[in-house]
This record gives sequence, structure tokens and C-alpha cells, in this order.
Amino acid sequence: MHALTWQGHEDVRVEEVPDPTLVAPTDAIVRVTSTAVCGSDLHLYSVLGAFIDPGDVLGHEPMGIVEEVGSEVTGLRPGDRVVVPFNISCGTCWMCTRGLQSQCETTQTRSQGTGAALLGYTKLYGQVAGGQAEYLRVPQAQYGPVVVPDDDEPDERYLYLSDVVPTAWQAVEYAGIPTDGSVLVLGLGPIGQMAARIARHRGASRVIAADRVPERLEMARRHGIETLDLRDVDDVAGAVRDLTSGRGPDAVIDAVGMEAHGAPVAGAIQRGAALLPDVLARPAIEKTGIDRLAALRTAISSVRRGGTVSVSGVYGGAVDPLPMMEMFDKQLSVRMGQANVRRWIDDVLPLVSDPADPLGVLDLRTHRMSLHDAPRAYEMFQKKQDGCVKVVLDPSLAPGDGD
Repeated sequence: MHALTWQGHEDVRVEEVPDPTLVAPTDAIVRVTSTAVCGSDLHLYSVLGAFIDPGDVLGHEPMGIVEEVGSEVTGLRPGDRVVVPFNISCGTCWMCTRGLQSQCETTQTRSQGTGAALLGYTKLYGQVAGGQAEYLRVPQAQYGPVVVPDDDEPDERYLYLSDVVPTAWQAVEYAGIPTDGSVLVLGLGPIGQMAARIARHRGASRVIAADRVPERLEMARRHGIETLDLRDVDDVAGAVRDLTSGRGPDAVIDAVGMEAHGAPVAGAIQRGAALLPDVLARPAIEKTGIDRLAALRTAISSVRRGGTVSVSGVYGGAVDPLPMMEMFDKQLSVRMGQANVRRWIDDVLPLVSDPADPLGVLDLRTHRMSLHDAPRAYEMFQKKQDGCVKVVLDPSLAPGDGD
């Protein structure tokens, strides 16, 4: 089969690799019909290469048709149309039964001291082959895959159940926005777009979102989101206080993460570590890694006293310097973590299935491209070219086809 493989720093290639097979009785094989590119994939592309090997298959936002199931998979059958959550969880361990599927004790990567295994996401999370491929082996298929209607709706109606919608839902849940309260969303990539829409859907009286990319700002405005163009604002915290009675919003969602604009010194350290040999890069990242914290610092300075900062953007630094005095003085609450996808499916599946499309899932993808054009998709997404907000890869398309 064809699959997108990591080959080196900012070097991904579509190659012929062996078809996946059932390894455990709880496995399933899925023929991928759509698979999206996530902002987290860009961290592998540019920063976290020390934890990935040439030839590893990328991607953690797939859906498709079940081809084969293991002997212990009773909830699926060949022909089912499914979305595959990015975290691999068993559904029965202590963590899973408490809604912490991203910490699943069955699939925890104990050798790395990290949480549940993830599809297509480095040695840190199990080095499981990902879904930017024609076929995917799905571990723990007795629990993970979400069966969706086999109807005439496009994949994008359901695809974002793999990551974007549950991650954004958790970000809003963790933000704890009061009834008729206010929230600032930092970053209008796919997670920020959806978090802003979900916050508005769930009753926030004021949803403000900040970014510097014109197409992202315009997309948010189409969904009734008040926007701040960071190209025109020097003091985000001050601007947001002016909009919220001088206090700041009740909550701030950081949907940016480790590669935020700004922080040139941390950026240089990230780039330097990414270019080191793995034997040097891994300890450098694990022991002395520093993230670009511009977005998180903006969140801390912008939120009102007694408010909440919800972090959905991925961070990986070991010695990130945080303004603890300010956080303590402002009496802030901070919540963060990988999305517990399966925990939120019952909440979000009815919304994405609703013909009225209350979350606007059909207005998120900007590009549908052939899997063979994935290297171009990564470059375009990273450089924010051609109005790119969300790319969906289609293994059935010929090279150069798509929209």
C-alpha cells in the first residue's frame, strides 16, 4: 500500500509499505477513505524528529471502512463505516472507566513515562503506524472506532470526531466558562476554530478569537466569532480587557502550543535541537527542552483574576519558564492534556450528525488532496499558504486531483 512516511527534518514522502495485518485479536483493519493533517503532525515534521524513525507512517485523524476484525472484536463487522480516535484505549481499565482514555493503563507507553499510545505519533507514544495511508491497523478495536452512518454525507461530516471536535470540546469543558461568560481563543487553526464555535454553541455570551492569518480570521467571522487581528494589536491582554469591562475574559483557550509566533530564543533552540543527531537531540529535548511560550504567556496575562486557562495546544518542553508569581497572584486555574476522545463522543456525535450542522463541520476543510500529494500538503499547512486551514487527504484520488 501507499503511506506517508517520515524521512527526516521537514522531509515526508509517500512510499510503498507492507499492508497492515491483524496482530492481536483486538485489532481491526480499516481501508482509509479520508485522513486529515493535524497541527500536531507539524511538530513531528519540524521539532520532534528525534523520537521518530525514517519510514514511520504518520497521521492520526483517519476514517474509513472496516475490512477485517480480530476474533475478540464484537462491536464491528466488515463494511462498517468508522472514525478512528487518535488515542488508543481499551475502555475497561481504571483510567478509561474514569473518562481518562488518553491515560489508558493498557496502552500506556511506560518505557517513555507517557500516556496512552497514539496513532502515528513517535516513540514517545508507542510508535504505532498512523493513518495517512491506504490501510490502517487499529489496535483495541473492540472499543476505539466509532461507527457512523453509511449515508451519502461526505466524510468531513464525521471525520473530525477522530480528534478536532473532541479536542475542542474538551478545551471548552476544561475552560469552565460561566453561563453567559466570556472566552478568548488564541489561535484559529482547526482546534481554535472548533473551540470558538463550540463555546458559542454552549452558551458563552462573548467569544473572542485571535490570530494573524486573514483566511483564518474570516472563517471564524463566518461563524459569528468576534476576532482580533494580531497584526494590528500590540497588547492582546490590554485589548481584551477593553472588551470585557476592564477585567479580561472568564477563560482563555490556548489552541496554539509549542510553536507559537514570537519567542525567538526558544524558537532557535527548537530548530537547533531538531537538527541534532538523535542521540544528542533526545536528551536535549527531554531534559532541557524549551517551548515557544508566547501564546501561553498571553493566555495567562489576558484571563481575568480567578479565571481559567485551558490548554489544548501541544507542549513538550522540560524546563519551560512560567510566570508563577502572576499565576499565583491572579489565582488562576489551569487545565490541559490530550483529549479523551471516547469520553466526549456521546456529546458530539449528535451534533456532527445534525443536518443543520450546528458546529459547522462542513466549513472547516479548505483543501482535499490526494494522499500522494501529502508532502505538498504539509508544506502548505506549515507555511499557511493558499488560505490553508485544514487539509484532508484522500487515498482514492490520483496525484494532482482534489480541490
